[in-house]
Amino acid sequence: MIQKATKEDAKTIAKLAVLMWEDHSVADLASEFSKILSQNDALILLKYENDIPVGFAQCQLRYDYVEGTKTSPVGYLEGIFILEKHRNKGYAKALLNVCEMWAKEKGCIEFASDCEIDNVGSFGFHHAMDFIEANRIICFTKEL
Repeated sequence: MIQKATKEDAKTIAKLAVLMWEDHSVADLASEFSKILSQNDALILLKYENDIPVGFAQCQLRYDYVEGTKTSPVGYLEGIFILEKHRNKGYAKALLNVCEMWAKEKGCIEFASDCEIDNVGSFGFHHAMDFIEANRIICFTKEL
């Protein structure tokens, strides 16, 4: 079962998300998801197996320039995660399909995403889901 998340689900989503975004805390992510869930231009979905949350997807509308796209807004997959023991069952694909339908309903004709350059699993997922690589960049920073 896939269910649209509500503000009450923020901590549940955060507990899954911290397994993917390890540099964050559950509390910080729960706060961020709570804010996102109150926006009209964002959607977070939860995937359940036997009433247990096993994954989530977060998508939003992006109005700024999105690499490789020509229109605005663009539906954007901000994050997708399935617990390891529940992978390879089509759950991520099902979540992505709902995100794409939501973006179409919001008037988008393009959908985009990204992943870290060394995230082989995410890279493979994106290719399997018919995403086309738009560009590769390396970002730099320094303290002043």
